[in-house]
Amino acid sequence: MSHYAVIAPPFYSHIYALEQLALALIEAGHRVTFFHQIDVKPLLRSERIGFYALGYKTHPLGSLKKTLALAANPLGPAMFRLIGEMAKSTLLFCRELPAACRQLAIDGLIVDQMEPGGALVAQKLGLPYVSIACALPLNREPGLPLAVMPFRYQQNEQARQYYASSERVYDWMMRKHDNVISEQAQRFGLTGITQLHHCFSPLAQISQLIPELDFPRRNLPAHFHATGPLRSSSAVLNTSPSRKRHGLKVYASLGTLQGHRYALFKKLATACHAVGAELLLTHCGGLNASQAQQLAKTPGIEVVDFVNQSDAIAAADITVTHGGMNTVLDSIQQGKPMLVIPLAFDQPGIAARVVHHGVGQRLSRFASRKACSTQLMQLTRQPQTDHNLSRLQHALQRAGGTQQAANIVIAALSQGQPVLARGYHG
Repeated sequence: MSHYAVIAPPFYSHIYALEQLALALIEAGHRVTFFHQIDVKPLLRSERIGFYALGYKTHPLGSLKKTLALAANPLGPAMFRLIGEMAKSTLLFCRELPAACRQLAIDGLIVDQMEPGGALVAQKLGLPYVSIACALPLNREPGLPLAVMPFRYQQNEQARQYYASSERVYDWMMRKHDNVISEQAQRFGLTGITQLHHCFSPLAQISQLIPELDFPRRNLPAHFHATGPLRSSSAVLNTSPSRKRHGLKVYASLGTLQGHRYALFKKLATACHAVGAELLLTHCGGLNASQAQQLAKTPGIEVVDFVNQSDAIAAADITVTHGGMNTVLDSIQQGKPMLVIPLAFDQPGIAARVVHHGVGQRLSRFASRKACSTQLMQLTRQPQTDHNLSRLQHALQRAGGTQQAANIVIAALSQGQPVLARGYHG
């Protein structure tokens, strides 16, 4: 039995996906421990997974609230403060994780692409590690937009210039985090590491995103594996998607960080009412009781804090989402088209891919109620969408999911050799 460490950013969607992977590894006879500041512990739902708290002095109980507040409203100066918090988190891992790994006799690390501290420490200790892309893969490729960019896929000179210019702007914005990465790499005696995308595993890189939902890729490493969503084995796939032409049912979620957006929910509620659609809206605790009650006054609108998302999507005809990776993959698994309203981070990039592959539409958060109603109705009148969803459903089935990811992790961490993929070429 090996003991594996999991290193991830302190966001529920990432913790949830990696928790499913951890449980599959535990079923295979291994021990798994998450390492992070103490506020992250409640995000883990299974008592079978270990937790080791770091940063009692630098990240005491209650300090995560600031980071989550910045992540919920990452516009303007708040974005730079959030990047500063990311830099502090990476520094925390670099300072305290080495001793913790030695104390718990860690044999290998499972590291989210978004937290380079785990990769730096693994290399410092000479331990094998794998990289996991819970969100859009951060692997860079000439001629493709970065994951956080909203650009559609184009292969002309003007588009390539846009992509390159946006990359320079992104690197300028991320310089505080990159400085920590570079400084800690030097402190550990590691060369050639100055940015986050330099920290990905040479043994295995695993992505929830499948190539059939990505832009065409040509330069991913041979050990890059697209396994599809990291979910529990009890998740049910709807293999017979169908939508009603009357009595439209809509499920809406803006994820765990954006559920506070009352004005956007209100616009969506009025749009659904205008077209006679029933709406199940989940706000993940982001709204207060008064706001939830006010929304629920609209006929046909049900407002809840949390719900079994897979079941809710299965019962709906359309998913309205912020473009989070988990919700998008859940919708494809259930064969449901999406109206994507991207708000932050990689969500504009995911929305661009949803549109590119014909499984949904994108709507600006500033769009009118009428525009929202129009796009909802358009999604019910596009038979090609069903074909596209069916194609992606079958691709998800072939990808292997959590069990395939667990097999790759075990092979890479036990052998210490690259695990080659079957191919990821779009």
